[in-house]
Amino acid sequence: MTLSDAERFARLRLARTDQIGPVTFRQLLDRFGSAQRALEALPELIRRGGQALPSIETVEAEIEAGERAGARLMFAGEADYPEMLAAVDPPPPLLWTLGNVNLMARPCIAVVGARIASAGGQRIARGLSQQLGEAGHVVVSGLARGIDGAAHTGALPTGTVAVLGGGVDDVYPPDNADLYVRIAEQGCIVSESPMGARAQARDFPRRNRIISGLSRGVIVVEAELRSGSLITARLAAEQGRDVFAVPGSPLDPRSRGPNELLRQGAILCEGLEDVERAFSTLRTLRDPGPDNPFTGAPDQIEAAVIEQVAALLSPTPTPRDELARALGLPIGTVAAALLELSLAGRAALLPGGLAAAEPP
Repeated sequence: MTLSDAERFARLRLARTDQIGPVTFRQLLDRFGSAQRALEALPELIRRGGQALPSIETVEAEIEAGERAGARLMFAGEADYPEMLAAVDPPPPLLWTLGNVNLMARPCIAVVGARIASAGGQRIARGLSQQLGEAGHVVVSGLARGIDGAAHTGALPTGTVAVLGGGVDDVYPPDNADLYVRIAEQGCIVSESPMGARAQARDFPRRNRIISGLSRGVIVVEAELRSGSLITARLAAEQGRDVFAVPGSPLDPRSRGPNELLRQGAILCEGLEDVERAFSTLRTLRDPGPDNPFTGAPDQIEAAVIEQVAALLSPTPTPRDELARALGLPIGTVAAALLELSLAGRAALLPGGLAAAEPP
């Protein structure tokens, strides 16, 4: 797909609108056919939910900031968008990148783990990442302290990708500033966040989703039971990726995460051979493209229909085809009603055609 400059601008503006996440973004494109047409239809809908479109000046400022930083903007559906990430349901609408984007087209594997890591854990991550790189893999991680930093360092000579929670120009944590510079020069830095954005806690689940989405598998070296690394492992499993875990001493709390993953069926990883064995039969994922749920939907959805759909929602995710059956309505009408409820902040659209009520 080749996007015009106007459509690229519209997609960036659409992606930066409140209440529009990856699911809503893709459904808006399905509903209206382009971001430009979606933007024309949005003002009235988002005013009902108290939101507003970001100004043209705000979007122009983000693009200018990217140009000053030497960053590159790519959108889902474009030819250079990473194939593995494109297969995620749904993929991030856009990525800002710094450095060699071709690395993301090569076989990638994530190495993640504890920020406060043991010396032994960092040695394992660094050595394993070096072996993976020499075997032709690109190591993906999150540029955090501890295991992430060790993984990037080990893979730097052969290729590494750092996924950030803030913008690609946000050097976080500050004590990894030298490593950040080296990755920008020799590897690739990636983020879904706007240029200039500073990393906040809510950004890291999105970052972790990209780490696993870029990768054929995720290796967890050290992690406590409640940690971002285990969130990344869970996302990897949901995305159909392999999950590897490096076993550790039961006396070390940092080993509880990997050991629990092993109990749940993760692949034991003691070295490169374990990874190569698992990948020997793995095929690259390809996204066949989702069916358009809005086929046959009317241009305007009656307010009464929207309220009927809203009344059936609960905090428990419900398939939209189940809602359609319950109401005796076409799936396209229900999908359009859910989209309007999402834009008004009354419904959450989830992967797999699911929807849930947003808390009041």
